[in-house]
Amino acid sequence: MGDSVKRIAGMFCVALLAVLTGCASVPMGSDAEDLAAKGFMPRQGKANIYVYRHETMGAAVKMPVSLNGRIAGLTASKTYFLFEVDPGSHRLASHTENVAELTVNASAGRNYYVWQEVKMGLMQARSNLQLMDETAGRAGVMECKRAQASF
Repeated sequence: MGDSVKRIAGMFCVALLAVLTGCASVPMGSDAEDLAAKGFMPRQGKANIYVYRHETMGAAVKMPVSLNGRIAGLTASKTYFLFEVDPGSHRLASHTENVAELTVNASAGRNYYVWQEVKMGLMQARSNLQLMDETAGRAGVMECKRAQASF
């Protein structure tokens, strides 16, 4: 009995390690798009909203993001989206076990940084969206690569 418990515990540990270290794959932008986005220069009359996941927790989990009710795509660990938007109110949502929402009131010429935080859930991952300051937001984006949005 002791050997079978050890064997089951060992298999569980290997499976858990695979889940924790596995990486989810999402469609990515080009290196040129990533480099341009990291210039942090909104076009005239526009604002930039960056949604990023710079942590490794939940690396195997893909998380849908929507902007103004339209699904933009999926984030994975160490990825970000850049949304170029008109000035005004824009609603972001992260669709996981919960639906985390955040409204960004964008002004032309400004960058906004939103951290898509991964949290433990009951049956699957949960998330939270947090508006970050310029210093923390830029640093978070710089740790990531640009994911390809569907629009």
